[in-house]
Amino acid sequence: MAAHPPIHKFGIFLLSVWIATISSGCSNGASDSAATRDLHRLEHGLRQASDRPINDLKLKRKPDADSINVKIPAPKAQSQKQALSSIKPPNSIRAIYVTSYVASGSRMNQLIDLVNRTELNAMVLDVNSGIALTAPGRSNAKDGSIRPIPSERKAAKHYREVIGKLKQQNIYLIARIVTFKNPELAKAVPAWAIKRKSGATWTDRSGTPWVNPYKQASWEYPIALAKYAAELGFDEVQFDYVRFPENESKVDREVDYANTRKWTKEQAIAVFLRQAKAALRPTGIAVAADVFGMVGSSEDDIGIGQKWNAIAPEVDVISPMVYPSHYSEGMWAIAYPDLTPGPIVKRALKDASNHNRQLKDKGIAAAQIRPWLQSFTATWIHPHQQYGAAQIREQIEAARKAGIHSYMLWNSSCKYPQFKS
Repeated sequence: MAAHPPIHKFGIFLLSVWIATISSGCSNGASDSAATRDLHRLEHGLRQASDRPINDLKLKRKPDADSINVKIPAPKAQSQKQALSSIKPPNSIRAIYVTSYVASGSRMNQLIDLVNRTELNAMVLDVNSGIALTAPGRSNAKDGSIRPIPSERKAAKHYREVIGKLKQQNIYLIARIVTFKNPELAKAVPAWAIKRKSGATWTDRSGTPWVNPYKQASWEYPIALAKYAAELGFDEVQFDYVRFPENESKVDREVDYANTRKWTKEQAIAVFLRQAKAALRPTGIAVAADVFGMVGSSEDDIGIGQKWNAIAPEVDVISPMVYPSHYSEGMWAIAYPDLTPGPIVKRALKDASNHNRQLKDKGIAAAQIRPWLQSFTATWIHPHQQYGAAQIREQIEAARKAGIHSYMLWNSSCKYPQFKS
């Protein structure tokens, strides 16, 4: 296993200054401002490798807008009953990310056509971003717990119809759930939000409140969302933002996590995923987790609670975001990573595979690796290049050379080149 790679301090400094001036969230709005919305995946604030072990991860259980019409092509030949049931996962999943707004609009026809004409066979769709399918509300349970209540708004109804029709296309559907960076939930239940030491709600640079991953009561909400996604017909649920905020040293100085269990950050994330997978097992839906790309090349949790050897045993799929533009100049002796996507992706996935190999050598099951690849142009870094079909293909081939045949393409504007299979 390679040692924690060196990070160029000057590159991190420039990155930190730049991030301070721009929102790091992914708004998934109708705007095509991809630069700001892709920033949530930036990998910065790395710290020295920690020697904190993952100790006991045993789970202590508690008692118990108007839409544009979209025309969906006729489904591929199969019975209606067969179409609406969970399809058998292909050996390799090759997906594109689609926002709820784009999925409900006329451009969706072009994306379906892209999937049908290329090697693509899957889509990652938002469940709790953009068009609100649900909202936090009190359940009818005696404990008055907070649950996602399905929205009856016109846009939500239409989006649910689109999901149902997509299911008939024999496209593998992945539900993306924004987990702890969930301002809607943090505002609905302030007790679950990360708090400053003064007791006020903490917000990140973009003014967004986060749900506190240490608040075990809050876990039920994203798990309930995942169950709802299964009911809608999704084949897989993907937990994104399943982490603590970045810039660990600064955030830890500002907040009081109220960590009564005295868990490490990686323990909290791992136990959440363990509980989620156990709760979702009866639905038959696969469980995935997104992680920063550097997690696969690190021995610690890089300050956000994402430690590879803690997460990989708890999910079916682990997805490192190995975007070349998000690596520092000089990384792995590569002067400008954005200009050299193949070597970056190959090295990042080789490191991740080494982690899985170490786990398996110990008799521990490890999740399948399915990376997020860059399908956007990082105009905010210099030098950079336009990412089109050639750059995407270079990353795909690099992943295959690393033994990984599944992938997902990220573009917050959902604009993908007509690359050939």
